[in-house]
Amino acid sequence: MIRHLLDPANAITAGGIVLSMIAIGQNILGVPELGAAIALWALLADHLDGIAAKRTKGRQAETAEIGKNLDSLADLVSAGIFPAITILGIAQATPTTIATASLLVLSSALRLAYFNVNGSPGGRSTGLPTTYAVPVTAIVLLCRPFIPDTYFSTVLAASLLAVACLQVAPLQVPKTAGIGYLLVSLFCVATSLALLARVGMA
Repeated sequence: MIRHLLDPANAITAGGIVLSMIAIGQNILGVPELGAAIALWALLADHLDGIAAKRTKGRQAETAEIGKNLDSLADLVSAGIFPAITILGIAQATPTTIATASLLVLSSALRLAYFNVNGSPGGRSTGLPTTYAVPVTAIVLLCRPFIPDTYFSTVLAASLLAVACLQVAPLQVPKTAGIGYLLVSLFCVATSLALLARVGMA
């Protein structure tokens, strides 16, 4: 079983899971901006593993299938559980925030399961990809100094609730390809550096 992690693409995916857990840990420690900065690198890993998979010659079918499922679980951790814990950490565990966080995790899991069954025929998938929750979380945290503390937790929760709804909406979203990968990479690096600067680490 462990040997499948020696596959380049699967190793990148596994690295993304580790980064997501580190990000969650920073949230628990009360540094959500640092957590989001790290989560963006997990998002970057999510895009790089697909590129690595396509460029790995002679990849075994079993390894590829395990990689596909591992990727979905990685997305659930980074784009479902991480933002949910961000909500609970900032807004505290009230019935409303627990419900919002639970809906986000549930919608992420459903979206990923639906994608695993139906794929992306015609280069388009149904529902907003789960990974969009990470940049939304990062952008809201980046804007934190400009949002009154009284309203910040509400803005964060409402933003991620909107993402949760769009994940299960009948939208047709094109797959990231070509220059899209470059734009995602630039966004992840730039936003991560901005968040690190916010906490005095860049």
